[in-house]
Amino acid sequence: MKVLITGGAGFIGSHLADAYIARGDEVYVLDDLSTGSIENIAHLKSESRFHYTIDSVQNIPVLAELVDTCDVIFHMAAAVGVKLIVESPVRTIETNVRGTEAVLAAANKKKKRVLIASTSEVYGLSTEIPFREDGNLVLGATNKGRWSYACSKAIDEFLALAYWREKKLPTIVVRLFNTVGPRQTGQYGMVIPTLVKQALAGRPLTVYGTGKQTRCFGYVGDVVKALVSLMDQEGATGDLFNIGSSEEVSINDVAQRILALTSSQSEIVYVPYDEAYEHGFEDMPRRVPDTRKLQALIGFAPKTNLDTILKSVIDHYSRS
Repeated sequence: MKVLITGGAGFIGSHLADAYIARGDEVYVLDDLSTGSIENIAHLKSESRFHYTIDSVQNIPVLAELVDTCDVIFHMAAAVGVKLIVESPVRTIETNVRGTEAVLAAANKKKKRVLIASTSEVYGLSTEIPFREDGNLVLGATNKGRWSYACSKAIDEFLALAYWREKKLPTIVVRLFNTVGPRQTGQYGMVIPTLVKQALAGRPLTVYGTGKQTRCFGYVGDVVKALVSLMDQEGATGDLFNIGSSEEVSINDVAQRILALTSSQSEIVYVPYDEAYEHGFEDMPRRVPDTRKLQALIGFAPKTNLDTILKSVIDHYSRS
């Protein structure tokens, strides 16, 4: 099979490319390297079945040619990370909405199967824990730039599912919950690589807010297996799925585990949200997925616990 991965030089996209190359398929990557890195795919350059193009999904002629070449499309390209979202809301909205529009329009011409990567951010301020795919989305006020990412990804979801209903384009939407693993950068606010790098360097670990907020961190290898399975599963067409771990943990606990695993003597420093991001910044106190729908369709169950995930990130940064 020929697989197109937009954002394929990014953290998750590059691991997805690895999986398809290992399976014997042919992989085409389109990435403008705005948040991805050529280092993430450097090890694949010698593979005859691997091809990459450094360009934007908004370059319509380039995108159209790649879509025509491939059998299926993973649209992973997006503006991601809280820091980037807060500092560049225009870029966030335009990248996410226009990019998805372009991919769906190109795919629709040849009815190519498309998986759109969305995010747990769309649940916003909802208190209906665990988050179900059919639950309400509760977004914050429009004058708080933090919610521009969630809103743009929700529009992506609406558009993808509308293409299925109206035009019968075979689409799948996934909401990813805090995916972590080797190659993830802390540059745009991702918490685990940031804390790991600080611990290894002997610097204070910066925890935003009180640290009592909880998350469920899923290993990138488990997430990629779910993505591949969904693409192969006809029953996934026209539907959306949560993908993530059910192991809920506070950021305080994550920081303590990282200190223990790295034998670091660093202290934990708490940084108010207003100081870290913007005045009036709102965060989600809990983010827990209900993955029963995914489990029922493909038998998904996360295999990797948090300590193993943390060790993989520590090993990655210890070598780099």
